[in-house]
Amino acid sequence: MFDNLSLKLEKAFQTLKGQGKITEVNVASTIKEIRKALIDADVNYKVAKEVTDEIREKAMGQDVLTAISPGQLLIKITNDELTRLMGGQSEDIRIEGSPAVILIAGLQGSGKTTFSGKLANYLKKQGRSVLLTACDIYRPAAINQLKVLGEQVGVEVYAEPENKDAVKIAKAAIDHAKKNNHRVVIVDTAGRLAVDEEMMNEIAKLKEALNPAETLFVVDSMTGQDAVNTAKAFNDRLNFNGVVLTKLDGDARGGAALSIRRVVEKPIKFISTGEKMEAIDRFYPDRMAGRILGMGDVVGLVEKAQQTFDEEEARRINAKLRKNQFDFNDFLTQLEQIKKMGNLKDLMSMIPGVGKAMKGIDVDDNSFKPVEAIIRSMTKQERENPDLINGSRKDRIAKGSGTSVPQVNQLLKQFNDMRKMMKTMNKMGGAKRALSSMNPFGK
Repeated sequence: MFDNLSLKLEKAFQTLKGQGKITEVNVASTIKEIRKALIDADVNYKVAKEVTDEIREKAMGQDVLTAISPGQLLIKITNDELTRLMGGQSEDIRIEGSPAVILIAGLQGSGKTTFSGKLANYLKKQGRSVLLTACDIYRPAAINQLKVLGEQVGVEVYAEPENKDAVKIAKAAIDHAKKNNHRVVIVDTAGRLAVDEEMMNEIAKLKEALNPAETLFVVDSMTGQDAVNTAKAFNDRLNFNGVVLTKLDGDARGGAALSIRRVVEKPIKFISTGEKMEAIDRFYPDRMAGRILGMGDVVGLVEKAQQTFDEEEARRINAKLRKNQFDFNDFLTQLEQIKKMGNLKDLMSMIPGVGKAMKGIDVDDNSFKPVEAIIRSMTKQERENPDLINGSRKDRIAKGSGTSVPQVNQLLKQFNDMRKMMKTMNKMGGAKRALSSMNPFGK
């Protein structure tokens, strides 16, 4: 989402390249470009002006150390200001009460129901027993969607399709949760295509009746400044606790993510990308600022890997590596785990320098499919012992996978090279990094 903004900020800092010190003239030129980049990214004009004024004030009069260029210093100041703009520190969701009630609000199409499923999955992984509650009394499809999501993540869904009183449904769900030892109740509410009085009255009644530990406002980040305006309207009426930004994997300009905290004075608590139930992250302003400025988010990448890779499976793979017994069955398992980490392009943007190098390059989430097709076209014996694969077997595998013999050869060569390299590694972490970079058909 922030590709264009990152590129324009990079160009803005180029103004200071080769400069020996910060002056009023070169800072003014850079600040002008930064402000223009923010406004082009659909950041609220007032917010963009305030931020760039703060950057200018902090930059002027600063002594530049010998080891740091003026450009590097301004990047540091800009990083600090973007972090502050987006809230400064990450704020976790509050789980208070027995059960803790989390009320989800937002417009229709913002991704409320999908986010409810993702949040249930997120909390379940923390060891909490969760109950999803369908309180969209206007759209039967929303109830069905929540049931499908609940089944996907293994969480019970409470629904009363014939009941048209959202407050009664939610209260009955809380009673059900108490009887069945659910510690958290997530209430998915109805949305409209636009803010209207009827919807506001209904969500306000729900909040008053349920006294939720958290009221989260879900907003489609691709709607730009409209998202900020809608958030303000909801906050004026609901006084919600936090914001959830969905569809951050889209190609919108990203202004909502940068403006919303300053305008509504409420923290962004979660960001969501894609449709996968694992595609939800706690929001860290400093990490997002680093990604916008091309500095990556290594900590976030490591956390994703830790959440995805099973420790017992890691020990099993490590033992096979030490004995040089790592085979295509193991490789396929690892590919599946990597795919669970999220959008590939988003993952790459978390590696310092890689996001910049990937600008303009389309990274398809299906780029592992040819690899998987080749492996699945192998027999059990071939997967366990790739040395068995001769010319005729390669021909059969290529035809069965819809690929070519050269592609099969390429995968076999890279697999053998990787296995040799992995044999020398003592830690599974290094093996995972090597595996995650292997994609023979993504060039």
